[in-house]
Amino acid sequence: MDRYALIGRKLSHSHSPMLHRLLGGYDYGLHELEPCELDGFFNKRDFLGINVTVPYKKAVIPYCDELSETARRIGSVNTVVCRDRKLKGFNTDYAGFLKSVLRSGIDVKNRKCIVLGNGGVAPTVRAVLSDLGASEAVTVSRNGSVNYVNLHEHFDAEIIVNATPVGMYPNNGERLVDLAKFPHCHGVFDLVYNPLRTALICQAEQLGIPSCGGLYMLAAQAASAVELFTGNAVSDKKTDEVYTELLHRVLNIVLIGMPGCGKTTTAKELCKLTGRALYDSDSELEKRCKCTIPEYFERYGEDAFRCLETEVLVDITKNVGCIVATGGGVVTKSENYELLHQNGLIVYLNRGLDSLPTEGRPLSQATSLERMAAVRTPLYEAWSELEINTESERRAAEMILEAMR
Repeated sequence: MDRYALIGRKLSHSHSPMLHRLLGGYDYGLHELEPCELDGFFNKRDFLGINVTVPYKKAVIPYCDELSETARRIGSVNTVVCRDRKLKGFNTDYAGFLKSVLRSGIDVKNRKCIVLGNGGVAPTVRAVLSDLGASEAVTVSRNGSVNYVNLHEHFDAEIIVNATPVGMYPNNGERLVDLAKFPHCHGVFDLVYNPLRTALICQAEQLGIPSCGGLYMLAAQAASAVELFTGNAVSDKKTDEVYTELLHRVLNIVLIGMPGCGKTTTAKELCKLTGRALYDSDSELEKRCKCTIPEYFERYGEDAFRCLETEVLVDITKNVGCIVATGGGVVTKSENYELLHQNGLIVYLNRGLDSLPTEGRPLSQATSLERMAAVRTPLYEAWSELEINTESERRAAEMILEAMR
């Protein structure tokens, strides 16, 4: 048995081993357990510290000999320390969400909040909001007195927190509410951290509402757990450094730009420099349709191609920590932006039109590059967070990594 570990039901995409290694310097395991296995796990008591995730944050309470004041008040445990075969339960989610709210700069004091969900971490969220002086924290759940049928009665809410797994990988793109119906909304929190930007966070960005995803909360609660496990303080500076390191590791580098601007070659150079996996949307599309892109264009036309391209992007952009090279026309469908943005740093490779090849590129041959660029360039600029101007793919890759650092 690992001395330190995470228990839950589905853990394959957990970042916790990386976080605890960076914050605490120890090995950290993952143990997927079914409910019937909890008795045997806790009866052995052969660990020093564990974290607990869904669906066991309440189920582990009877196994604890003692609870911290915060865990008792909230009725939820996500950290258990074993000393002299005695188990003490803690709630480090409280510290994680509290630090996340304070770091975000979103003021919840005297504001009406709604909390989506009533399980898992929701009681902790309500406790933090109350302690920070929120005027009220209304719980919204499918079967509660406030639900998604009568939610219109609370469209005056000023802070919205998603404390459910809706929108979490692999169900990217889902959200429970339409923020456009909340005219007084001043801040949005989504505790989901995979994807980095859920559909709810993406909509908040589009509407200009300050927002915060769940990755920093994950790092901050891990830091609090490390302190309990080791007895050593973890500074906010250290937590920020580890959060940034984690963010860089999981962030995709997404390349956009005109056909022939060097996206595929730059992506390969990035792979050499970083060891990341590469997903080329054109290559993935050819695998799926079992023909070349020019052949697909000739048989089915551009509209069918664009629909299939989006289907490919739905799949490949769910991955994290990889390189994504896109086709030149990816920006012509607005829905592709959220797919690329959810886990990605979008980089625009800007190269002079006179150096762009057209052979094997159906639209580049059928339409003048000048007309194509006139339409697409404003979109490349609007979608991207970084623009790279160079004729060298190797140098482009180096410039991207320098900018990320």
